[in-house]
Amino acid sequence: MFLSESEDELGQLHSDSDSESECSGCSLDEDYIPRGLARGSDQKDFTDEDSSDEEWKEWKPATRRASSRKRRRSDSASPVSSPLKSPSKKNHDASTPKKDTSSPNTGKTLSTPRGKNQSGKRQAERRLVREDEDEADGDRWRDADEEDVEPPQPRFRPARDVGPQLNRTANYTPLELFQLFFSATVIDTLVRNTNAYGKRKYQGQKERWVPVTTADMHSLICLVLYMGIVPLKTLKDFWRGSKLFSLPFPASVMPCRRFLAISRSLHMNDPAVEAANDRRKGTSGYDRLCKIKPLYGQILEACYTFFHPHQHISIDERMVASKARIGLKQYIKNKPTKWGFKLFVLADSSCGYTLNFFVYGGREGEPTGKGVSYDAVMRLLDIPFLGKGYKLYVDNFYTSPALFLDLLQRKIWACGTIRSNVAGYPRMKSNDMPVKTPRGTIRWIRKGGLLFVKWLDTREVTMCSTLHKAYSNDIARRKVKDADGQWTMKEVPLPGCIKDYNQHMGGVDLSDALISYYNVLHKTRKWYKTLFYHFVDIATVNAFILHKGMCRLQNRPVLTQKNFREQLILSLAEIGSTPRRSGPQNFMSPASTVKVPAASRSTAPPASPSTSPPSTEVPPAAAPDAPRAGHLPAYFFEQMTNVASRNRATAGRRACVVCKRKSPVYCGTCQKTLCFTTLRNCYSEWHRGNNICV
Repeated sequence: MFLSESEDELGQLHSDSDSESECSGCSLDEDYIPRGLARGSDQKDFTDEDSSDEEWKEWKPATRRASSRKRRRSDSASPVSSPLKSPSKKNHDASTPKKDTSSPNTGKTLSTPRGKNQSGKRQAERRLVREDEDEADGDRWRDADEEDVEPPQPRFRPARDVGPQLNRTANYTPLELFQLFFSATVIDTLVRNTNAYGKRKYQGQKERWVPVTTADMHSLICLVLYMGIVPLKTLKDFWRGSKLFSLPFPASVMPCRRFLAISRSLHMNDPAVEAANDRRKGTSGYDRLCKIKPLYGQILEACYTFFHPHQHISIDERMVASKARIGLKQYIKNKPTKWGFKLFVLADSSCGYTLNFFVYGGREGEPTGKGVSYDAVMRLLDIPFLGKGYKLYVDNFYTSPALFLDLLQRKIWACGTIRSNVAGYPRMKSNDMPVKTPRGTIRWIRKGGLLFVKWLDTREVTMCSTLHKAYSNDIARRKVKDADGQWTMKEVPLPGCIKDYNQHMGGVDLSDALISYYNVLHKTRKWYKTLFYHFVDIATVNAFILHKGMCRLQNRPVLTQKNFREQLILSLAEIGSTPRRSGPQNFMSPASTVKVPAASRSTAPPASPSTSPPSTEVPPAAAPDAPRAGHLPAYFFEQMTNVASRNRATAGRRACVVCKRKSPVYCGTCQKTLCFTTLRNCYSEWHRGNNICV
């Protein structure tokens, strides 16, 4: 049976009223502390199963006191038994002509040629009916001087102690903190999958694939972090020995050819699994993020295992810059990085720790029908040991009355900016801001557990909150023009929700800033390598935040992020692989000295320089009154036999420990291969740098 227009409008009004009554009747029972409830009373203690309906009932009517005068006027004109039938609605229904009628015999709806115009008029009439109903109920924008009752505040009950989830008496090194995220399991996963892909890639080619070891993977990550501190345009520039690009550290960790070979074959998932996933392309079983798994899940699990957030948390998007031609790439016009991979991130507002995140790969699974932003928030907050009583801050992309009410049922309070066209936002015009409104004007409406606030700053700001009151006597200082046109400082009222939003919303922005200072991302043709570099950034920044948290707990000095990364790079270089043709560099400070065995202090060259490698020990600086050992250059060919005169300048050459070029000269005391030519004097540079010869 088809409803007539008046019946359809009445049904719509009943449904809207029922939904509003359900929202207004939401019970915030579990985390509220009732007034006057003593611990020693006969009542039960306040637990998850307990409720505080009495306090909510006491608080709820107070939100309607400011509108009692208008409600009494509307109630006097309508019966109490039918609150939906206001006089304005009756008059409106009576004066509205019917646009289409339904036949009671045939059940068919009679239509007219002006269907579109009638549909638009019908929607406008229904909107007017809803506005009349809201105004008849007494809902209007209230002023800042009208008193609002503060809702009961949440009791913060985390599942674990907030902060680092580590041994709080231990002294962790930067390497140990980084290995919480890139653990032995993660390194083994990278080594196994890289070897599987590299073996298949180099099969049948002239160049043979050399299997990657755990030490090689540590050296690779070491150089990736080093390239974030010392950025250059191309990777090969780090190994150039010219005057402009003289960086001895990369060559002492890994040769250029080896680094590039591992980088080109780097894989996070098994190639066989990727091939099986590619065969499912175009079906529902296809995984667009298959190439970054299982490393993706291992890093994500470590993020929320070793840290528990404080009460204030925030959710925002993060863009990882990429020009890859793939459907995963997104565009956000309001971000500094407009093109790239979009990540939804949950971060701690106080320190910027990345607690949870996921890469947006399009609509995944069965949608809830409440929007992408709603699903993203619920997915990020789905942590097994999060707890209750958290205060979440989001921007207008996520904020909606439906989301905030559902979070309230989960004992998570929320605050954020809101768009005026979202469903559930109050659209009444009664007592709204006029055109010329002075700066600092506040208007607010409370609907059940939701508070809507308008505040005029440079432009109008709209907020929605479940934990604030409308105005708490906060003040903001702004520059305004007086009557003479001069700029003066003026104190304007500031809503508490905007004050807390500005203070606690920047958790993800703080994390992005810490990452951007020493970003390890560089150009690559493979999209999954871009996300691998970002995982290294997340692990390094989170490890640094854990270091700061542990230092504050133990009252120890805190390292800067640059010093933290420097120590981490040196530690990774020590456990990584070293080039086969040259000994490791001495990266200690010039003031430090190393003891040298007595046998190495002889001025005579080694018995067989071509077979025994030079010693890597560095002799200390001689005392002023002690006899100095002679650090004289010598040629390798001097210990060889049957060397033709034309080959004496090149016989037995080895890599110089400074510039990595081939040299036939070495120090007879230090046993170091060093250049000594008209173009390069690495011999003098190395001895002066190690405080041996001043």
